[in-house]
Amino acid sequence: MSDAPHLLTAAELAALYRRRAASPVEVTRAALAHIASWEPHLRAAYALDPEAALAQAAAAEARWLRGEPQGPLDGVPAMLKENIATRGVPVPLGTAATELRPAAEDAPPAARLREAGTVLLGKTTMPDYGMLSSGLSSFHPLTRNPWQLDRNPGGSSSGAAAAAAAGYAPLHVGTDIGGSIRLPAGWCGLFGLKPSLGRIPIDPPYPARVAGPMTRTVRDAALMMQALTLPDWRDHMSLPYERIDWLQLERPLRGLRIGLWLDAGWGTAVAGEVAEAVCSAARAFEAAGAIVEPLAPWADRSVIEGIDRFWRTRFWIEMSRLPEERRARVLPFIRAWAEGGAEHSGEAVFQGYSETLNLRAATVAATRHFDYVLSPTAPMPAFAAELPCPTDDVTRPFDHIAFTLAFNMSEQPAASINCGYTGDGLPIGLQIAGRRFDDLGVLQMAQAWEQMRPAQRPWPAPPGALG
Repeated sequence: MSDAPHLLTAAELAALYRRRAASPVEVTRAALAHIASWEPHLRAAYALDPEAALAQAAAAEARWLRGEPQGPLDGVPAMLKENIATRGVPVPLGTAATELRPAAEDAPPAARLREAGTVLLGKTTMPDYGMLSSGLSSFHPLTRNPWQLDRNPGGSSSGAAAAAAAGYAPLHVGTDIGGSIRLPAGWCGLFGLKPSLGRIPIDPPYPARVAGPMTRTVRDAALMMQALTLPDWRDHMSLPYERIDWLQLERPLRGLRIGLWLDAGWGTAVAGEVAEAVCSAARAFEAAGAIVEPLAPWADRSVIEGIDRFWRTRFWIEMSRLPEERRARVLPFIRAWAEGGAEHSGEAVFQGYSETLNLRAATVAATRHFDYVLSPTAPMPAFAAELPCPTDDVTRPFDHIAFTLAFNMSEQPAASINCGYTGDGLPIGLQIAGRRFDDLGVLQMAQAWEQMRPAQRPWPAPPGALG
């Protein structure tokens, strides 16, 4: 076995377990030691449970020795974003305003990974209520980006992204309602998939809200999809279960029509280094035989202003139900943002909600002639660690989500995968979006890019580590 199991993928670990060349118990011990070396710097973990993890690893090891594993993920370390309930563990939702009560049962993604035999090491951090693309939280310590500790990992799957890039575990699960998987994946150099709405059962379900894998490789995400997409009655918005060969990742690129989308029509302008990295990826697809054409913007600022108005008012209603003492614990930036929704009329809120449907229709119409769309995941590289969002402006908190939000509203699958680095070494995310329900195709496109792209830089090591 490698003397650095944190560098191994889930697929590699499964192959070693199959040959009895690695021990799930030793891999878990090594993972816990690696986490201990990183946590004082990153603060990406919540509710670590070494004793339970080692017990799960011992059970997995016994199954492999009997030749009866529960699947290819048996014995592989995994972590879940803390808003995905695991039985017996409180779900603070990233905020000090939550009353901590142990969850009664596993949410669907947790249940599926437990059934698959993964070793659940613990949870990962998130900002208050998942309402920021940041590692800033009133409950958790500030989560940082392992590539540069003075930078933000993004969010709201902040801890999942930081932990995956730092090698806490090969397998992580995040959630996404406006970019919360793809943005931190992009800023931390990972692969992150926002599946079609309903592809992965989640509880509680909500329009545009999904769970999805965050991993270092596309293949590891495909392995997770085999488990995560299994049906669960609790998600009343889930798609009918479809048996898909998620590991069929090879496909020809010749003749595919790809849209290159570099101007979202609103939000922060794309930085030069980001645009060049995305264009370089597009040129590689074109050289492989795909037909790449520019894609014009299809939305303007009125769309996000309406959606922001709806989200503020919805969240203000939830916050106003809290006792004043608990409301005061919410992160001040989130509290101020929500208070902006207190005075909107019913008509204004309804018009704001209607913009979600308008953006859905416009996105489907604009992309219908393309098999896939390439774009930046975010218009800029990772920003300062202490900021709640790149603008640090409560009146314009969403200017960085223009490329990701559209595909939440349209329910289309979209992924982020690393496509280069800035001059100072920060990852740059490439977003790949497909038609609704073509989740496998998005994985296949990401796999193609993973094989074409230049060699990647080594993953970050804990400060003070040798090598």
